Amino acid sequence: MDKDNLQIEKIDTTLFENLWSEINKVIVGRRNELKLILTALLSEGHVLLEDLPGTGKTTMVKAFAKAVDCLFARVQCTPDLLPSDILGVSIFNPKTNDFYFCKGPVFTNILLVDEINRTLPRTQSSLLECMEERQVSIDGKTYLLAKPFLVIATQNPIEMEGTFPLPEAQLDRFSLKIKLGYPTQEEEKRMLELVGDTILYEKINSKLNPEIIQSLQEKCQKVYVHSSIREYIAILAQETRSHPLVAYGVSPRASKAIYKMVKAWALINGRDYVIPDDVKIMLKPVWNHRLILKTEAHINNTQPEDILEEILGKVSIPDEKVIRDEQ
Repeated sequence: MDKDNLQIEKIDTTLFENLWSEINKVIVGRRNELKLILTALLSEGHVLLEDLPGTGKTTMVKAFAKAVDCLFARVQCTPDLLPSDILGVSIFNPKTNDFYFCKGPVFTNILLVDEINRTLPRTQSSLLECMEERQVSIDGKTYLLAKPFLVIATQNPIEMEGTFPLPEAQLDRFSLKIKLGYPTQEEEKRMLELVGDTILYEKINSKLNPEIIQSLQEKCQKVYVHSSIREYIAILAQETRSHPLVAYGVSPRASKAIYKMVKAWALINGRDYVIPDDVKIMLKPVWNHRLILKTEAHINNTQPEDILEEILGKVSIPDEKVIRDEQ
């Protein structure tokens, strides 16, 4: 790959710092999680947020959408939710004696699919084409979605009652899986001081917009990836497929996902090139939901994160000095 053809303007990280500051008007902390969501947006991926109810998943997504000035829509998943409730439906107009398409909430920039694993698999699968091809096919017609387009789905842990686990094909469409966890004592105290009575989303000033986001997405594609980084990703992927506790390792789609994600992560951190630490940071969020473990792993309570950590420890890391010297 010819780096001379990939020069991009220096990114001022002040833009992103201002973005975090605006979101922090209603969200305390969560800097890393917000960076991961922005990384997914800039790399044209999607995000799965998993945690217990009440940990701030929906609030964080709404605040993020306001700060990036994007159209926002929310779908609350229930067992009786139909695919047409998300995608839209053709309705007959007796005056014109013809059908017209009534667009569903998916026709937006940021779609929050709340508690996705509380709806049936047929409704979950209605998002596959939207997430992969950025389009909706209804009654033989294809409708393109807006740009940018980001699906952020939240789910409760699958062991909770009334949930339908996402199939592997659906999980593989999500670039990232993030677990928020509980806030620290100090963060929770600060949260009560800041938004204890009501969440004032109107206090958030937009720092990005769809046009700027699309420009940043184009710049992400030009971020330089050294051949040793590409080889590093390929070796890590092969290691997941040969691990004794893994039934099915990551797919080629997963390798492509982390390749795109590390480029966006580098850009957000003010670099026009990827370093090995970018891969190490992004590996677990991008791959932890894609590993299908064997029964022995579940018996031993081994988690995907444990296996990825083990693989990181055994694979040789590319020489960062060589990469920096080529800049």
